[in-house]
Amino acid sequence: MDELLPLVLQLTKPEQREGVLLELSKKRELFPDLAPILWHSVGTVAALLQEIVSIYPLLTPPTLTAHASNRVCNALALLQCVASHVDTRQPFLNAQIPLYLYPFLNTQSKSRPFEYLRLTSLGVIGALVKVDDTEVISFLLSTEIIPLCLRIMETGSELSKTVATFIVQKILLEETGLNYVCATAERFYAVSTVLANMVQLLQVHPSVRLLKHIVRCYLRLADHPRAREALKTCLPVSLRDNTFGQHLQNDPTVQKWLSQLLATVGEGVPDGQATTSTAELAQSGFGDGTL
Repeated sequence: MDELLPLVLQLTKPEQREGVLLELSKKRELFPDLAPILWHSVGTVAALLQEIVSIYPLLTPPTLTAHASNRVCNALALLQCVASHVDTRQPFLNAQIPLYLYPFLNTQSKSRPFEYLRLTSLGVIGALVKVDDTEVISFLLSTEIIPLCLRIMETGSELSKTVATFIVQKILLEETGLNYVCATAERFYAVSTVLANMVQLLQVHPSVRLLKHIVRCYLRLADHPRAREALKTCLPVSLRDNTFGQHLQNDPTVQKWLSQLLATVGEGVPDGQATTSTAELAQSGFGDGTL
């Protein structure tokens, strides 16, 4: 504590902030009370937000440097501590601080500084959803987090795709999240299309870690009657025909989930006849798109 308090106080001094951000981000696991101290210290959260908003001008056009990316990611690492802590998670949400990160998630540059920025921002959201909390999911559903994650799931690096898919998975595991995605054919189609595209890419570049989250998303979607009916025709054939069998030999959990999924949705349709439009999905059981 004697070491921590002076460091936290230095965050409010612009000339000392960069070095302190680096030191605190490296040592954050050593200080179990870091999150409450950061949150309740006068001016500290404002200083972290100042670091975030100061790089907004570098997002468009994309001129973010590695140095600027590293600095703001150190600030994001401290916010992740706040998002993770039981005593500060709810105040963190009440202040709507995750919204400050959405411009970072909305970037599309594939340069390393931007990829690192997106991944670290996803880490903050991932920390929120890691603990099962209905209020967290309700907050996220009131924002555009699902479209942002879906874009990263299609275009990000493998690691960013994995974290973004994990976030969508955790949202789906909450009843409110599942009902939200399955409320209309358009929402279900958006999610299922991205998942199917990811499965197709995994045939070329396999990743068991990513496939695990994709299968879990499909399995959860199958818990909803309308989605289950639609998945009978739009579940990728490569998940039915043991395409990934050799990659899953050492992961009995994913093997079990995939078996449960196939048992739930049935044998499906021949290759090339999968559902491809919201109109067809509506005929599959989504009706007029209302719950």
